[in-house]
Amino acid sequence: MKQYPQALTIAGTDSGGGAGIQADIKTMQACHVFSTNVVVAVTAQNTLDVQKAFALPTDMVDAQFASIYEDFDIKAAKTGMLADAEHVACVVQNIKKYHIQPLIVDPVMVAKGGTRLLSKDAIDSVIHDLIPLATIVTPNLPEAEAITNMTIKNHEDTRTAAKKIASMGAKNVIIKGGHQDSDIISDYVLLSDGTDFWMASPKVDTIRTHGTGDTLSSAIASALAKGDTIPSAIRFGKSFIETIIQQDIIVGHGHGPLNHWKMAGTPNEI
Repeated sequence: MKQYPQALTIAGTDSGGGAGIQADIKTMQACHVFSTNVVVAVTAQNTLDVQKAFALPTDMVDAQFASIYEDFDIKAAKTGMLADAEHVACVVQNIKKYHIQPLIVDPVMVAKGGTRLLSKDAIDSVIHDLIPLATIVTPNLPEAEAITNMTIKNHEDTRTAAKKIASMGAKNVIIKGGHQDSDIISDYVLLSDGTDFWMASPKVDTIRTHGTGDTLSSAIASALAKGDTIPSAIRFGKSFIETIIQQDIIVGHGHGPLNHWKMAGTPNEI
């Protein structure tokens, strides 16, 4: 019996449905990958901001990992919101216990509305304990600056930051350029063999970008779960975002969600 490709998201929820685990599940479903999930934290959240967050007891996080790895054949996983140092440590322990690879680390720190989703003391835990386990790490520019303790102003700074993150143990690095003040969005990719490339796309004039980081990392994880190479999976993730951001769905009154429906129902093209 052929196993359907299965992936795992390890993150926090978004009650507004645009980011977090909800975005991950929608993305994986659109990619025709079965999504499982470990809920690390629950948020009261909408397109305007995060109103409240609650990290689950770590024994409940442990129990979710145990349930999943008792039954499912996980081919790729990704992390998102991990709340604080205690929960980063818990997730790291489980990643090691269940030998979870390939692993996409999306070092989520701040929500679109500005609320911090990772405590400051947890950044060191992400750097020293989680990033070394990453097959691919996918920070945006502010996250890359926080991880490397440097200011990124141009392409050369971006390359330097990516090399610093790679030196922390990450096998492959993507620094996302969505925060650039430019008509062109340039994402930088540094691969484990030392080769690199840029992925450029026109900036779409929209505020409906809630969950872009979650969606990118989930699309990459989905492609890896289906057996794609790392460069191919990264390029697929970029094309996924480019496609769904161009056709808005009008939901909420703030940073609206992406249109995951745009990619659904086309298995021969994914």
